[in-house]
Amino acid sequence: MAQQASPRGTFAKIADALKAEIEAKPGMAELPTLATVMERYGVSRGLALRAFHVLREEGVAESVPGGRWRVTTEGQRVDRRPLADQLADVIAADGIAVGEPFPSTSALATRFGVSRPTVAKALGKLEAAGLLSEARQGKQRTVLAVPNKEEGPKV
Repeated sequence: MAQQASPRGTFAKIADALKAEIEAKPGMAELPTLATVMERYGVSRGLALRAFHVLREEGVAESVPGGRWRVTTEGQRVDRRPLADQLADVIAADGIAVGEPFPSTSALATRFGVSRPTVAKALGKLEAAGLLSEARQGKQRTVLAVPNKEEGPKV
């Protein structure tokens, strides 16, 4: 009587094969598509997804919008918190005291790699939370309050 392969062993083997592929190609930025993995290993969508989830749990890969998966390089840490929370951390990280000017929208857009309108929206949340002064043409925003690390920025 022939033994059937266990699904647990199958997706773990696929994950190991993908890890070996990542190690063999140091510049690899994106994992093969789900369809490619299904075809290459002759498995269902569920088993292919389970293999990707193993890679995510091990910190080797992460999902990106659009159903794709990318390789995470060692030491790379992506902050997934809302931009408003990240901007509130700028106050402490840059040592900005109450009454001092806050960085400009353009400077923050460059620093965080997002568009100026995206930064403006997040800054609006910080203004509403009472951390920053209101934006006015020709006037730089100033810090009104320092967020409490234990409570969070409350935005």
